Amino acid sequence: MEPNPVIITHPLVQHKLTLMRRKQTSTGEFRLLLRELSPLMLYEATRDLPMAMQRISTPMEEIDAPLLSGKKLCFVPVLRAGLGMLDGMLELVPAARVGHVGLYRDPVTLDAIEYYIKVPEDIGERLVIVLDPMLATGHSASAALDRLKAQGARTIRFISLVAAPRGIALLREEHPDVIMYTAAVDRELNEHAYILPGLGDAGDRLFGTK
Repeated sequence: MEPNPVIITHPLVQHKLTLMRRKQTSTGEFRLLLRELSPLMLYEATRDLPMAMQRISTPMEEIDAPLLSGKKLCFVPVLRAGLGMLDGMLELVPAARVGHVGLYRDPVTLDAIEYYIKVPEDIGERLVIVLDPMLATGHSASAALDRLKAQGARTIRFISLVAAPRGIALLREEHPDVIMYTAAVDRELNEHAYILPGLGDAGDRLFGTK
């Protein structure tokens, strides 16, 4: 049985994550590192994509060679921080479809409030990969997965840079069918539900809003 979450320990992933954690890393550097790191994580999360053999002609001869089969992927960034992971993944899979889920966390109750959702009509036929750099309490992630399943998504994976044990436990309980991929499981949350040691607010660091 596959572990859940799958922790991506590749040296390049871990190196870039450490650079992102440093408080002196600038907005531009943070953005570039996230763009570079994201396709490395996608590589790990798509190891079992279905393949089919197709007859092709090389410059030398004809062969049967493997190609991806079925519908293309659907990336769904959770707004707004998830957008920072999107471009790097589209460079790796440019034909993927893209949906969006807009959520914000109520500062008092920590509940996830939806303000936007738009996904492909045939989302139920695609492997859906949800993107959110931070998995903290798990409320926003779980709410996003609820909305996507209500729209017809059936096969979903969740990619985050950093996860907290509390968020992992919530997703395991509420969405046991969703495999999580992360580069690190950090220690805990503070009183404001920020991950410790974490890397701060990923959205603010990505967009330079704080």
